[in-house]
Amino acid sequence: MLSRIAESLFWIGRYIERADGTARIVDVLRLQLLEDPAAQEGEAARTVLSVIMGMPSDGAVGFTDVGDRLVFDRQNPSAIAGALLAARENARRARETLSTELWEAINTTWHRWQGLGRQDVTSRHLSWARERAALISGIADSTMSHDDAWHFLVLGRNLERADMTARLVATGGRPGTGAPWSVVLSSCGAQQAFMRSQRGLHSDDRAAAFLVLDREFPRSVFYAMTKAEQHLATLDPHADRIGVSDEARRQLGRVRTSLEFRATSEVLAELPEQMLRVQQSVNGAAQAVASRYFQAGPLPTWTEELV
Repeated sequence: MLSRIAESLFWIGRYIERADGTARIVDVLRLQLLEDPAAQEGEAARTVLSVIMGMPSDGAVGFTDVGDRLVFDRQNPSAIAGALLAARENARRARETLSTELWEAINTTWHRWQGLGRQDVTSRHLSWARERAALISGIADSTMSHDDAWHFLVLGRNLERADMTARLVATGGRPGTGAPWSVVLSSCGAQQAFMRSQRGLHSDDRAAAFLVLDREFPRSVFYAMTKAEQHLATLDPHADRIGVSDEARRQLGRVRTSLEFRATSEVLAELPEQMLRVQQSVNGAAQAVASRYFQAGPLPTWTEELV
């Protein structure tokens, strides 16, 4: 496969998932401010922008600022509008490889997003972005041949999902500014799956462990990292006799095994640090994929993207 096509497919998967993940992060903040009268809007908004998304925020900020920067900003590839626009541009470059249904879904999503208008952020904007991301992912899985093109797209999706779920988990339990775990679960679409797996027993530790370590929930950090490793192995099925030569698999495997084989209590005791390691490993894996498969060379880091 041409490296430029592979790169476009990889980024389609990442940008569609990023629009979905950003919508979920903003929705956590929206629900937190609605459900907790004591929540400090300025501090919570600054936590989302600076701590969770790595975007510098000087002066007073509020939910409106979060909406402007993470929902409506077309120039910011980490905003919903920017991610949808970037996904469409990559889809145009890989048009001959995408199924007709997938191209139409991505193109229609961008044009209808513009029709929603730029106004105060509402649940309509956020839920619509999540629904369209799910639709596009489903169409990709059901209308594309599961060959290298599809593997690059789904690899990008799972890398971004691991990163975004780690960021969502990092919003939970922060003293004074963190969202309740029930809100984080709901925004991840995990409430029912969590309650079924735990037979109705709810605690903050159980919720955090479910979103990080569950082997069967498709939005958990562990599940997304495992799937990403599987797609990397399919793209390069050569098995090394000693060690692993694929740097992307090595980056993911180190962190994934450290989560899998450590005691759950140890993972939860260092949750912010563990989630930061997940984000760093995803970035390292993406850089390694770019260096190995794409002509453009190393990918920009989150910080460089946001400048």
